[in-house]
Amino acid sequence: MNNPYDINRLTDQLFRREAGRMVAVLTRIFGTENLQLSEDVVQETFINAIQAWSLKGVPDNPSAWLFRAARNKAIDLLRRNKFSQQIDFSDPERALLQSEYTLTAMVEKYWQETAIGDDLLRMMYACCHPEITEENQITLILKTLCGFSTSEIAKAFVTSPDTISKRLYRTKEFFRNSRIQPGFPPADQLQTRTHAVLRTIYLIFNEGYNATHANEVIRKDLISQAMYLCNILCTNLPTPMPEVFAAMALMYFHAARIDSRIDDSGNIMLLWEQDRSKWNQQMIREGNNFLNKAAFGDSITSYHIEAAIAYEHCQAATFADTNWKHILRYYNMLVAIHPTPIVLLNRIMVIFKLYGAEDALAQIEAADCRKEWEHYHLYHSLMGDIYAATDKALAISFYQRAADLTQSAAEKRLLQRKMDNL
Repeated sequence: MNNPYDINRLTDQLFRREAGRMVAVLTRIFGTENLQLSEDVVQETFINAIQAWSLKGVPDNPSAWLFRAARNKAIDLLRRNKFSQQIDFSDPERALLQSEYTLTAMVEKYWQETAIGDDLLRMMYACCHPEITEENQITLILKTLCGFSTSEIAKAFVTSPDTISKRLYRTKEFFRNSRIQPGFPPADQLQTRTHAVLRTIYLIFNEGYNATHANEVIRKDLISQAMYLCNILCTNLPTPMPEVFAAMALMYFHAARIDSRIDDSGNIMLLWEQDRSKWNQQMIREGNNFLNKAAFGDSITSYHIEAAIAYEHCQAATFADTNWKHILRYYNMLVAIHPTPIVLLNRIMVIFKLYGAEDALAQIEAADCRKEWEHYHLYHSLMGDIYAATDKALAISFYQRAADLTQSAAEKRLLQRKMDNL
């Protein structure tokens, strides 16, 4: 008999990997208006798996076992609801699901591996419908396609489980009332809608890479799920676009360095302190491959430029070898196409590295976004760094303001370390 702990851990890993694919297929069968029903089937399937595998052992192909069990549950539900109003059999997609002669063959067709990838991709577009707010898009993707519980999502974004439940309820009501169907947008909307999907995925990645709302600085579960979703965009037609490949490259370059960003005590290690032998060279090579794939088409996106900046850091053997002039050139390009307050602030950080405090302060004085920066802890942290050599009292006041603004315990410890060093 298998160790129950091992089985629970295995099913948890499988749930992260397979729940979204199962929900996508079941939603195509039952309709998006029955999204909750699809999630219930998946949940019940995993509960049954834990019970069965604890008694009989884990099957050779656990994913196939799960898909077969979910498929059989779907057939049972279709039979029980053949004459009810819950499932809309008038939809041409489901007409053959009402007949006993064609039911099993049709459901079997939905569970073919090639169809599952397409269904998941279609579901991603449905979750990022233009009429759904960004926060609800993220919540829905994490819940339905990444297998996160309501409490896990609440923890990741520092809100209450009740708030997350309300977001999910409102979004599912929108699906139900609007009868949103998973599918690819028209060709003339594909690029815009793909950009929206990619933005949502990258927001999930960013929260994992530099968690703003949790005690952990790095959430590997969020990073893994974001890269998994982006890879689906990379490998399934019609979405392999330069922007998608560039975003995948950027994620690989960042993910390659996560093991060096935190020490054994959970403290943040600044770039110059990091042990570069811990950087994952295979992931850096993968990132480079994706960046090469992104080099086609007639436009350069912010993902291209950010990936190029991340590449410069990855290819520097030591901190002293960092080519800050190249990085500044890329930031100048990024400011030209994506002049957000954060991008502008990061550019000034590079100017500080290259040319010192006086030039950095001149750039800050000339900036139009100082009001926005006042609410951003990294601005005050940078100001502390700028004044650290000339006015320690002023530097400490900036560091303290930064500590007051961040919710991250690790960030607070880093800022306290900077103050102690002064």
